[in-house]
Amino acid sequence: MCHPAWGRARAEAMLLADLARLRRVRDRITREYARPLDVEALARDAGMPPGQLGRRFRLAYGASPYAWLTARRIERAAALLRRGDLGVAEVRSLVGYRSPGVFGTRFTELVGTPPGAYRRGAAAPAAAAAAAGVPPHVAERAAGPAGCREAPAAEPQPA
Repeated sequence: MCHPAWGRARAEAMLLADLARLRRVRDRITREYARPLDVEALARDAGMPPGQLGRRFRLAYGASPYAWLTARRIERAAALLRRGDLGVAEVRSLVGYRSPGVFGTRFTELVGTPPGAYRRGAAAPAAAAAAAGVPPHVAERAAGPAGCREAPAAEPQPA
């Protein structure tokens, strides 16, 4: 018969091992955001079934692996659009989207403005900073991250 504390220690060790595997999956998604996501391959590499990976990933990070990938892609797209030297189609391709419609929809959902409008809006402060003699990397740092969050819900219009 085992001591009860051993069972708790074993369960805690298994939880820590699962969290380490989930962190590796998260880091891989973050690193390889421009490549197509294959949940089965991610799960196989993590040593868990795909459904279990999805459930545990959502419990650990508050989002599914696909939602995590989408957020990383849109964050990177917003950063590239803020630079202003690339067009929307180029950025879309660089971050791994093939469809302009899907890219535009996801970008608008998470950032709150369409990619073209975001690019035009981000270009004005960058030009003003350059005219003031502020180096581009400092101006970009001051602008902060894109912040992938859902756009505020539209106010209902009275009929």
